[in-house]
Amino acid sequence: MISIKTFKSAAFSSAVLIALSLQTGGAQAEMSESEINERAEKIHANVVTVDTHVDVPLNYASVYVDPARFTEAQVDLPKMRAGGLDAAFFIVYTPQGDLTEQGYGEALRIAETRLAAIKRMVRAYPEQITLAESSKKVASIARSGRRVALVGMENAFPLGPSIERAEYWRDQGVRYMGITHFGHNQFGDSSNPNTAKGETEDKFGGLSDLGRELVAELNRLGVMVDVSHAGKKTMMQATALSKAPVIASHSGAMGVSNSPRNLDDEQFKALAENGGVAQMVAFDTYVKPLNEEQIAFRKDLAKELGIETREKRSKASKAVLDEYRERAQEVWEIAARATVSDFVDHIDHAVKIAGVDHVGIASDFDGGGGVVGWDDASETLNVTRELVRRGYSSADIEKIWGGNLLRVLRDVQAVSRTLNRS
Repeated sequence: MISIKTFKSAAFSSAVLIALSLQTGGAQAEMSESEINERAEKIHANVVTVDTHVDVPLNYASVYVDPARFTEAQVDLPKMRAGGLDAAFFIVYTPQGDLTEQGYGEALRIAETRLAAIKRMVRAYPEQITLAESSKKVASIARSGRRVALVGMENAFPLGPSIERAEYWRDQGVRYMGITHFGHNQFGDSSNPNTAKGETEDKFGGLSDLGRELVAELNRLGVMVDVSHAGKKTMMQATALSKAPVIASHSGAMGVSNSPRNLDDEQFKALAENGGVAQMVAFDTYVKPLNEEQIAFRKDLAKELGIETREKRSKASKAVLDEYRERAQEVWEIAARATVSDFVDHIDHAVKIAGVDHVGIASDFDGGGGVVGWDDASETLNVTRELVRRGYSSADIEKIWGGNLLRVLRDVQAVSRTLNRS
């Protein structure tokens, strides 16, 4: 397991790390803010921090969005360095479309465009960021002082009506694949059915037959099965079926915030029994749901701008979408946004139910994510500060910030080798 990046801070000796690890939660309560900050900075400098969900626009790593500069994006290379974010899964995301030849074709085009953007970034700035395909590679890149890029795929929809393309995406660097997104697809039921299209909670009652094939194929390929956005039945079936640990790449805790995207306690326990990991997501409206007045405000605004359905939003101009995003910020005048403290409440709950070996961190930056205090990658240290404030040891923080996820990736690839030998 990766626990210390000694090359990041030669002055931070192993003896100090051991001493920090032995501090108890009771001792933390007596620390001053300056002591908390000092301890957090030392820990943060010496663990490999992994954010498992960072979306990228289609024009990322181009003249329009240059990740080597400070940009309007929540994640770019300067922000990663400023916040001490070592590694991120950059996401090949495809919105859910029709299950038709045309729908699959358009999804594949979008997926290829996002993959190309991620690869442009690592080709353009090899001295700053390198693509990793294994836990071992993540460790070696991080020790070199470079940032680490990994690739995740949100929504398996672009695979089309078979699982044949899964191997292609593995070969392109994808190391986790989400079964569904918003709306049911060919592989299973989503946690958020597309009610505008008449979808009910169940289409398949969980995984489809093709979805079961996909889980088995991802196990064979050494790709982590991602159950975020999957309906509960889909998630539980995939977790039971998988021969390797599974992940929820960006989900919250239902026990803290009631959202269909979040995991309930039964799901946390199933992930723990499977050996997997739940990456808690810092998406403000999943961390702390909007109240009724806020929901009504957003619905009225969307209706005013003619984007009250997913289909209408997909056809709206950039100007209309920009206006919606700007004016939608007024919801925070009705009630305050979620904070880093609210976010860590989800980590606390997940640790209580699943255990510290099965919890991680995701931002969902540039996909709607962010909370007050962790609103872009430059503020990443604030999460570690809050973990220290609550008494987490350096060993536990290392696990939560990436150790657990990288262990799962290592285990999944080991299962793949075993399956391919048999």
